[in-house]
Amino acid sequence: MKRSRHLPLAPRWQAKVLALLLAAGMLLLSGLARAQSAEPDYAALALKWARTAVVATQADPAARLRYEVSVGALDSRLKLAPCGNVELYVPPGSRLWGHGRVGVRCVDGMARWNVSLPVTVRAFGRAWVVRGQVQTGSTLTQADVVQAEVDWAEDTNPVLADASSWLGQTATRNMSTGQVLRAGLVRPTQVFQAGTQVRVVAQGAGFQVSGDAQALSAGVVGQMARVRMDNGRVASGTVLDARTVKIEL
Repeated sequence: MKRSRHLPLAPRWQAKVLALLLAAGMLLLSGLARAQSAEPDYAALALKWARTAVVATQADPAARLRYEVSVGALDSRLKLAPCGNVELYVPPGSRLWGHGRVGVRCVDGMARWNVSLPVTVRAFGRAWVVRGQVQTGSTLTQADVVQAEVDWAEDTNPVLADASSWLGQTATRNMSTGQVLRAGLVRPTQVFQAGTQVRVVAQGAGFQVSGDAQALSAGVVGQMARVRMDNGRVASGTVLDARTVKIEL
């Protein structure tokens, strides 16, 4: 039998093969290193988490708001160590409403890190907006406003969605066309001054009496006012309208 022989490669061919093997090995190791050190898409994780959190914490069935959430990217200069467990949260002082931030921190890894990403939450829904010019001190009526879809999260002040929260109240500042009615733009309207003669309704367990009295303080609907009744007694009650104060006995 003839034995097969492995002929040695010529030195120049041997050098070429070794170079090719070395290059292939370096490419493989480089690929493995990139695969092992590749960072998760934290912005995508934060976006998914924020969308769920917004609906859970901000959803108001009565308002029927439509939410849009966007999350910015991490600083490209950051090099985060691999992490086995990442936690997302809302940093103190921030909120998922308008412009805020989402925190991302490593709770299980060789190196603990904590970063944050910018987040923008928009909440679209029906609201009352001014249809013309409203002057400071004016009493708002239905003719002053119209309903439109607006971004509730554009301002931190709550939207006055219920007409009873602004109708008949006084404008605290000038308002222009398209301005959304929000808390702080109106205040309850004063319906009588101190010294005005008013009617007092006193209500107790199973009975109700009424009589005349003199207002000792200005009267604002829904708020407390002091009155002096005909017998000289001074009491406080809730202002019902321009002529009536209700006292609970």
